[in-house]
Amino acid sequence: MVSTTKKLINNQVVRFVLSAGAGFVVDICAFYLFYHNLLTEKTYHIFNATVRNSTISLAISFFLGVMVNFLITRYLVFTESKLAPYKQFARFISVATIGFFANLGAIKILIQDFNMYPPVARIAAALSLFFASFFVHKLFSFSLSLRHHAVHPDNQ
Repeated sequence: MVSTTKKLINNQVVRFVLSAGAGFVVDICAFYLFYHNLLTEKTYHIFNATVRNSTISLAISFFLGVMVNFLITRYLVFTESKLAPYKQFARFISVATIGFFANLGAIKILIQDFNMYPPVARIAAALSLFFASFFVHKLFSFSLSLRHHAVHPDNQ
C-alpha cells in the first residue's frame, strides 16, 4: 500500500491532477459564491457593456483558481523546470487566458443553447479542457519535454 501511494505521489500526472483539482475546487467554490451570493443582479453595466453575472463570476473565480493551480504546479509538479519563475508565470497566465476564453465560450453554449444551470456548466466546461492543459503547461509554461519525465530515474 505504501509503495503504491509513493508511486502515485511520485507520478507527475497524478500531482498535476491534484494541483489542477485544487485550483478547480477554488474556482468552482468561488464561482458559486459570486454567482449566488455576491453578484445578485443578472447583468451589470461595466464601461459601456452589459455583462452577465455568470461572466463576471467566471472571470473572478477563474483567476483565483489559476493562482492556486500555478503555485502548486510550480512547487509540486514541474519542480525540475529551469525556466525563471517570472517566465513560468507569464507563460502559465497566457495559457490560462486562452483557457479562460475557451471556458467562456463553452459556458455560453452550455447555458444559452442547452439551458444548463450555470454552476454545472462551469464544471462541465472546465473538465472538457483539463486534459490538454497538462501537456500545454508541461511543454510551454515550464519548458519541459514529454520524454524528460518518462526517463527520469526517480519517477519509475
